[in-house]
Formats: sequence, structure tokens, C-alpha cells
Amino acid sequence: MKRLIIGTAGHIDHGKTTLVKRLTGIETDRLKEEKQRGISIELGFAPFNLPGGQKAAIVDVPGHERFIRHMLAGAFGIDMVLFTIAADEGVMPQTREHADIIEMLGVDKGIVVITKMDMVDEEWLMLVEDEIREYIEDTILKGCPIVAVSAVTGEGIPELLQTIEQVAATVIEKPIVGQARLPIDRVFTIAGFGSVVTGTLWSGQIHVGDTLELMPTQKTVKVRTLHVHNEKVTTAFAGQRVAVNLQGIEVSEIKRGYLLASSGYLTPSYRVDTKLRLLSSSTRTLRNWNRIRFHLGTDETLGRVVLLDRDELIPGGEAYVQIVMEKQVVAYKGDPFVIRYYSPVDTIGGGSIIDPNAPHQKRFKEEVLNDLAVKEEGSLYDVVLHELENSSQEPLTVTELAKRTGSPEQAIIEEINQLLEDEKVVDISRKESYYLSSYGLELIYEQIADTIIRYQEKYPLRSGYPKEDMRSRLFGKINPRVFNTIMKYIEEEGRIVTKNSMVGIPGYLPEPSEKEKQIIANIKIIMKNRLFTPPGLDEISTISSLPEEEVIEIVAYLTEQGELVKINESLYFSRAAIENGHALLNEYFTREKELTLATARDIFDTSRKYALPLIEYYDRTHFTRRVGDIRVKYQPSREKSAGEVHTT
Repeated sequence: MKRLIIGTAGHIDHGKTTLVKRLTGIETDRLKEEKQRGISIELGFAPFNLPGGQKAAIVDVPGHERFIRHMLAGAFGIDMVLFTIAADEGVMPQTREHADIIEMLGVDKGIVVITKMDMVDEEWLMLVEDEIREYIEDTILKGCPIVAVSAVTGEGIPELLQTIEQVAATVIEKPIVGQARLPIDRVFTIAGFGSVVTGTLWSGQIHVGDTLELMPTQKTVKVRTLHVHNEKVTTAFAGQRVAVNLQGIEVSEIKRGYLLASSGYLTPSYRVDTKLRLLSSSTRTLRNWNRIRFHLGTDETLGRVVLLDRDELIPGGEAYVQIVMEKQVVAYKGDPFVIRYYSPVDTIGGGSIIDPNAPHQKRFKEEVLNDLAVKEEGSLYDVVLHELENSSQEPLTVTELAKRTGSPEQAIIEEINQLLEDEKVVDISRKESYYLSSYGLELIYEQIADTIIRYQEKYPLRSGYPKEDMRSRLFGKINPRVFNTIMKYIEEEGRIVTKNSMVGIPGYLPEPSEKEKQIIANIKIIMKNRLFTPPGLDEISTISSLPEEEVIEIVAYLTEQGELVKINESLYFSRAAIENGHALLNEYFTREKELTLATARDIFDTSRKYALPLIEYYDRTHFTRRVGDIRVKYQPSREKSAGEVHTT
């Protein structure tokens, strides 16, 4: 059956609570003060079975102007409204304010219920009905059915029930796929069970045993039990009134206005970008940096309005607006919100969230306004591409794109597939599916290529730029694993090459100058003559009459070409020395099983200064293995089976 939330709205004492009791048999005024004063102060809730068997829930909201914030908390998330207007009073101030709120929230399914018809004669009732028809012509309730009832006598109630059933059939249910969101409107404890919260589930599903996140505190909680319509269930679906028994948290840690959500799905923020409309009925204009009361879901906070393209918003006008909050809020793209003036408190407008985690925006910037226009009005194809191009150096997953665009993951996948086909997007990692816009990939490549070219102009003997240095200096915000994935993708395209942790341009070959060729030849002669007593960098610098930084460049070139082998930070051996030493030790190990450092020194005919680092190099390259103070020849198969562990 369809999941349905029905809300009441209307002026104080226009019979909302009495009507709900007549429909459901439940008294929603539960507070002592409410019963004494005869008005609703808090939200009331009642399960409601329609004649056809349809199960629903009714949210009864207070009508007094002092409790509009409670009315707002209840109005978010309703599917249709029973808009009550008393026959003996007609349209009143809170009638208009509630109608404005319903319009801001986009609730276009409803019934205007003329209550207390038993208190007026037929002629008066007709006059009131005419007044109401004229009034709703300029509201979101235009064209909605009007039904007159008496909750006292029961007159008109059967017609109302039939009409509710007809309107309910036109309601589009909330999506049960995707992430769960439940704004909390009540918090209490039950002996033996602990903390319980209630609310209308806006999207997704909640299951017994689920781990959820309490926002904005981002505390992890677990679902112990669930109730829907006062019945214990194992799963609650979007569009239902839900009571959630939580474990792992005290009731003192939860407040109305908090939100239960799927873990890792939402992020608290002090700034939201919006499209704001000021009500044409507002008696106030809105100036930049005006203080307002911001209502979203069951939450209320104070904030400041930043008008991004003007200095003043007049009644009936719309504008792109950033709202800067005084405490963090948790929003989602497309969420409706309502604003009220700070003081005196009036409902003055509302709109929808465009960016729930907005950066600080500068006013009167064309690129900012264009960005918001695409996010608000563009097709999902355009919006996904826009997000990827805006995150040009940050690959995004389907999950992240769904979060940023406020769209189901399946819809994102469909658009991504089309963007891939149109070559507007690339999948840089087919295993995990990280997506970059083609534009973003080109920006990354151009930055890499330009950096390498400028680097090689300065250091012509180097075949490329150090890969890790490039990541940390140019792409520090990118996860190292993702960066390596991007580099691999570009390399597979044949546009860069990586070798020995260096990134280069294909086809580039370092070419020494004539002077450098002569120095290289001299170094090779020295290394050949001093096979196991090679000169250090400072000595090569002295012999070559070159600054040490130039020597370092030449030695690095020879190392990359394979002519020299770096043993440690200051010592290099020729490749011939490494291979010669290898052969000498191989011959030794045909006769002996163990090698001491002193023996190695004698074999190489060198001093301990050179023998020790050379033997340690052979240890690192798994030619020898240290056992205490001696070395043995490394035997891979025997190493695994012996299971020996030696420490130095």
C-alpha cells in the first residue's frame, strides 16, 4: 500500500485537533497545558486508516503564531494537507501564514476543510466558501477540493474521507531507494529500552540492526527496534512515521532538529547556496546580511543572508542567495526551506537548497551565478558534467556524485555511461570507477607536461621529474593511490613514461653537452681504475674542477643510465664494480658457506669504509643475507622453509 503522511494546517482554534480526533479517534493534544488552554502547542501524531484500508499518519500542527516553528517542524515531509478554515471566522492571519509555508514547501496536494459548519447557517457557509475559493486562487492550493464538515456532529465527514482517498491516490511516494534521512521531531525514553526518536522518514529505508549517523554531531548509533503506526516492524520505508529505538546513545545527547542518516552520507555545514523567493505578501524587503531564522526539516537556526547578485530583494522577487548559519545545518540538494524574519518574527520566504556544503562565495561574480544556474536548472547530464569539471583535479565516484547532485546512484550511472560514450568523461580506474571529466584530465596532463618540460630545461640530464615530488607539490589534495591511478591512465595513453620513480615525456633522451661528455669519460676512467675504492662526490668535484651541484647532476645521469649504482647518499660504485664483486663472492661461496666483513674486505682488496656499504647493498638486493656478524649466500627457497629470524 501507498505510504502517506497527511498534515493539518490553519489558524489557531480552527478545529484541526478536533477534526483529527473525529477522523482517527485519537486526541493529539497530549500536554497538560494544551488540554487546559484548548490549543495545540506541540506537534501531534495519529495513525489513520482510510475507508479503503489505506494506512496513513496524520501530523497535527499548532496554529498559534507563537508556535509557528513547531508547525514548520511538522509540515516538512508531509505528502498532502488538510487545510482547515473555520466557517465562523473565515481566512485569518495564520491561515495566510500557513498557506505561505505550505507553498514554500511545495505541498500541492490537499483539501481545504471548512470546519465548524454546525456553527453557521447555510447562507453564511456559502459566503465563506466563496471567500475561500477566491483566496486560494493565488496559492498553491488553487483547484484543490473544498469540503465543509462538523467534527462535532459528523456532518460532511464521509464526504471528507472519500475526498482524502481520492487525493491520496494522486500522491507520489517518497523514494525508498538511496540513503536514509529521518529528521527528528520527538525525543524521549522508555523504561527498559532507552532512547527513542520519532520523525517522518524522508528517503530510503531503516532496518533493525542498521548503524546510522546522528547529525550534526556525527555520532554513530545503532537501531535496536522500529515502530510504524504503533506496530513493531523490521524495516521502515520513506513516507512513514517512524519511532526508532536507539542504542549507544543517551537521550540527553539528542535534540529535536537533529537528523538520523545513513553513515557517511551527509556533511554538516555553516553555508548553503540557495534559490530564495521572498513572498509577495511579505511586508519587508530583504537586504544583504539581514539576520533571519532558517527552517529545514525539524531544525531551526539563525543565519545571515548574502545576496549574491543584488543589494536588496523585494517581495515577490527571487535571487541566488548564500545563507551563513550561526550553527551547522545538515541539508541535501533540492531540500525545501523556509525563512522567517529575525525580529519581529514573520514568515517572509523560502526556496530550495542548491549546494548544501557551499564554499564562501563572493558577491556579483558572474562565474558564481553561472555555476549556481547550472546546478539549479541544468539537466542531470549537465549537472554531473559540471560537477566533474569543477572538480577538475579530483576524480569522483558515483556515490560522491549522487551526494553532490542529490540524485539516485542509478540515475548517475545512466548519465555517466552517456558522458563516457560522448567522450566528455573518462573512467581512470575500471576496477573502482573513479571519473574525471575529459577537460579535467587535459588540465592535469598539461600541468604535468609543462612541469616536466620546464624542469628538463633546468636539468637537461634528467629524464623526468620525481613522481612523488610532483604529487606532493602539484596534486597534494589528491589521494596518493588515486594520483597513481591517474598517472597510470595517462601513461597507458602513451603521453607520459615513468621509470625509476621519474615521470617523463615519451621520446625525450637526455643528451650531455661536449663538455659534460668529457667529464663523464673522466669519471668512468676514475671508476674503472678505482673499482672498489670509488671517489665520493666531493672528490669527483675536486678532480673535475666543477661545483658539486654540477657533479651531482652528472652522477645522477650516469646512475639513471645504469653506469653507476647508488650505494648510499654519498657513495656510488660503477656497474662494473657491482658485477665484478658479485662474481668474486659467487666464486667464494662455491668454497665457503660463511663470509665475514674482514674476508669481504680482503676479497675486494679495499678498506672497511667501502666493503661494509657494498656488502649491505648485496644484503638489500638479496644476494647475501646477514646472520649475526656473518653473511651467507641468499637462497630464496631455503629462506622460506628454514623460518630463521635474525636481528641486527
